[in-house]
Amino acid sequence: MLFGNDTIASDVVLRSAQQVDVDFIYKVAGQHWHYTMMLKPDDAVASMTNAFYRLAQGDTVPAQRATFTFRRDSVRVDISGNVTRTEHLATQPGAIPYINPSSAMLEQVLMRAKAIGNAVDTVPILAVSGGQTVSVTVTWLGTDSAVMNLAGVEMRAAVGTDGSLLGLTVPAQGARVVRVAGMHPVVSEPIDYGAPPGAPYTAEDVTVHSPEGLTFTGTLTLPKVRRGKVPAIVTITGSGPEDRDERIPLVRGYRPFWQIADTLARRGIATLRLDDRGVGGSSAGPATATSADFANDIRAGLAYLQTRPEIDGARLGLVGHSEGGMIAPMVAATDSSLKGIVLMAGPAYSGRRILTYQQRNAVDQMSNLSPAEKKAALEKGMHQVDSLAATPGWMRFFVNYDPLVTARKVHVPVLILQGATDHQVTPEQADTLAAAFRAGGDKDVTVRIFPNTDHLFLADSSGQPGGYAMLPSHTVRPEVLGAIADWLVKHLR
Repeated sequence: MLFGNDTIASDVVLRSAQQVDVDFIYKVAGQHWHYTMMLKPDDAVASMTNAFYRLAQGDTVPAQRATFTFRRDSVRVDISGNVTRTEHLATQPGAIPYINPSSAMLEQVLMRAKAIGNAVDTVPILAVSGGQTVSVTVTWLGTDSAVMNLAGVEMRAAVGTDGSLLGLTVPAQGARVVRVAGMHPVVSEPIDYGAPPGAPYTAEDVTVHSPEGLTFTGTLTLPKVRRGKVPAIVTITGSGPEDRDERIPLVRGYRPFWQIADTLARRGIATLRLDDRGVGGSSAGPATATSADFANDIRAGLAYLQTRPEIDGARLGLVGHSEGGMIAPMVAATDSSLKGIVLMAGPAYSGRRILTYQQRNAVDQMSNLSPAEKKAALEKGMHQVDSLAATPGWMRFFVNYDPLVTARKVHVPVLILQGATDHQVTPEQADTLAAAFRAGGDKDVTVRIFPNTDHLFLADSSGQPGGYAMLPSHTVRPEVLGAIADWLVKHLR
């Protein structure tokens, strides 16, 4: 897989009718996976074993191993390594496991669709990281090509007579997949979370322990010049497993929390940013964890800051993006000692309402589908949401959670930031959320809406998620960074 002229990932694939053995390196994310899928006659997956390596730690011993055993509408996952446990996850019949962005797994989706034999079909995929099931719509264009649509991102594939992936382009992201003979693995690049040369602050690797027995890896940035103890914030990532910088590998250079930490350190404020559960060196925790459990992870980060002699424990705050903007009020509702929370595209609506809009927006971008096919794709997508919400876990919590109920319980200062072209958390939610904080008696609530700014707080007149990778700049707008810093300097002084 190439982004422009840079190789960002490689799959070395050995395939037979019964199994697929893959060595997958995701260079820009610092990940190495080795997995084997055992196939059914209809090209569905019967089982999969995988080993995950953290390249930054030497790439010699797997950090975690897992075996996935697929049944009709569920999968058993036996995990060993940094944790040992067995999980049972709801999924859809015929689901294909998916490690983003493994081309061999996309090939298996095509082979499964080929076996089904419809002109347009929906193939469910199970995200190995996170355990969520989503759908890929496959539209066949003759016998040698197909259009695949995953979460609103359109991929155009050249396909062999057996469904094999001969090549692929992702026009909105400028990515492409080429198939070559022989062994051509790439070498992954370690991730540097340190301070740049000459920075007026230090960046220290730290480990945080939670009362639940979980361990989190992260980075603490501290201003070098300190007149006594300094204030600090904890950052909170959006949905899905993310690293401490909240990077999106295909959106090259996007590291919003690194930018925020850099900006705040230059204004005298420390920042603790943590890897999510199962990312970097952080414990995976149970698969049934919800946003409420993630709020406990942030509470553990705040407790860690209280132990640091350089930090003023009476001057702490939070900065959360997307789902992080939903989690921050959960923490603030039970901790009135916080001096302020910053919500970047924090939702005001229930998860069901948000997912309904997001899926409708994604389907609307599928130019290859007729109106009837779009309607059917949306109905299938929401049916899968309902199926996943029927079992305990993140999805059930998310679709039913009402952020406004929690907002009315918060009595600490709040800054709400929103992009005017956001198609993931729509702009009007900022004022709705602010009204809920004020209705509960919060006297210090500020809203800032930035024109031509998307969900990632990048300059973007369209705001469609499928176009993020092709934007000319992948750095957070300076106006947004300035607004965060000015407000926190005032409230943490």
